[in-house]
Amino acid sequence: MEKIVIIMGSESDGPHAEKITTKLADLNYQADIFVASAHKQPRRVLEIIENHAKEQALVYITIAGRSNALSGFVAANCKFPVIACPPFTDKVDMLVNIHSTLQMPSSTPVLTVLDPGNAALAAVRILNLTTNLTKSME
Repeated sequence: MEKIVIIMGSESDGPHAEKITTKLADLNYQADIFVASAHKQPRRVLEIIENHAKEQALVYITIAGRSNALSGFVAANCKFPVIACPPFTDKVDMLVNIHSTLQMPSSTPVLTVLDPGNAALAAVRILNLTTNLTKSME
């Protein structure tokens, strides 16, 4: 089964997540949403990842600003694609969030998509690739 999981670094990321879930709804997809900070609640983030480890087709969308450890932490601890969609309030905030999101260590592949609607669309397209590959192997 296909699944999209959104992990927000804090409750204050809710409005940003809503933009993603609205686009997903337009595309007839839903997402499971969790709040867990990689800095403050790393065990909770690992629990979310472990609870989804047996999924066949999953994409994570992470929403975290400032020092974005969440996206890299998720990518380093799972086998699924991770799309970072950092929130920002102004141009200075955007620059800080983009830089922390793009600077991931090796072996932590994180795709960065700034527009929430495009993050939703990218997740759906990744899942469609998985579905098409599975069907072609049957």
